[in-house]
Amino acid sequence: MHFDLTQEQTMIRDLIHDFADFEVAPGAIDRDRTGTFPTEIFDKMAKLGLMGLPFSEQYGGGGADTISFAIVVEELSRVCASTGITYSAHISLGGSPLDLFGTEEQKLKYLAPLCRGEYLGAFGLTEPDAGSDAGGTRTTAVLNGDQWVINGSKCFITNASYAKNLVLTAVTDKAKGTNGISAFIVPTDAPGFTVLDNYEKMGLHASNTTELVMDQVAVPKENLLGTQGNGYKQFLAVLDGGRIGIGAMAVGVAHGAYDKALQYAKQRKQFGNPLSTFQAIQFKLADMAMNIELARNMVYKAAWLKDQGRKFKKEAAMAKLFASEMCMKVCDQAVQIHGGYGYMKEYEVERYMRDAKLLEIGEGTSEIQRMVIAGQIGC
Repeated sequence: MHFDLTQEQTMIRDLIHDFADFEVAPGAIDRDRTGTFPTEIFDKMAKLGLMGLPFSEQYGGGGADTISFAIVVEELSRVCASTGITYSAHISLGGSPLDLFGTEEQKLKYLAPLCRGEYLGAFGLTEPDAGSDAGGTRTTAVLNGDQWVINGSKCFITNASYAKNLVLTAVTDKAKGTNGISAFIVPTDAPGFTVLDNYEKMGLHASNTTELVMDQVAVPKENLLGTQGNGYKQFLAVLDGGRIGIGAMAVGVAHGAYDKALQYAKQRKQFGNPLSTFQAIQFKLADMAMNIELARNMVYKAAWLKDQGRKFKKEAAMAKLFASEMCMKVCDQAVQIHGGYGYMKEYEVERYMRDAKLLEIGEGTSEIQRMVIAGQIGC
């Protein structure tokens, strides 16, 4: 057992670290204030070949592993969580369902342009009455001749305004419960398909969070993704991978807040000495550094297990749970170390704290993660 990154992983880390510092960080404050979506950043990432990073080169991807994906999410989130979650959702929620369950034809038609960065990936799962209880899906799909007709709505969907196509879940046989849910590939410009971008959010202001409304949306029969009735099982598998992305994002946000706090503590003087010389502050920073490292190791372990083709559901849930709750604590302490300045937007740690809260909610709340872990340990 060793903890060294491979040569390829190191190259990706160095590339994305510099990209984050010089391309993403400079506009992060303004994007948070204005809610401007970072389109130009993703255009540049597409030119670097990062938009299909973990997918097969056969479809225009980078052929990299999940650890590399986690590294990119972490580095982006270190300077701008909105950019980090956009990328994470693009890969883990937008591309993964196509990669895992798509036919060869579907991968060439939908996954390949996604890998090239021609559009962003999105996944329509959550509904107004089906959040943690995704089995309560009410959106329906009825087969009418050679077309599926979809009716219903989705909420809190990331990236949909910038997705030309997305995967969504719908009930195809209500009598079968969760075994009656299927997944479909739906063009966002289909007649009757509406994307609403009206949310006012606590944080992640520069990310795209939308509602979807489907009114008699017709898609070809071949747009069924995977096997009819397997949609519930499919999205559970997708979320397992997505939790690695959220865990990596939490590590990045926490690291960004920690860096700000450490820098401030070294510069700010009280009672004639830098804050960093006071044991109370040293202990806070030591705990922050320790927990960030522990969370990163757990994220990497879950990613490694996934790459080895081994079971990783428990480890992904643990990584997401620990990292997201750790992140909130680190951001809270970063604000505390800054004192009154921590409450001011200029010093950025308040943005990190606002952005961090979503990580305890999205892709399965902390409570759901504990349920998943309990189930995996035999409770």
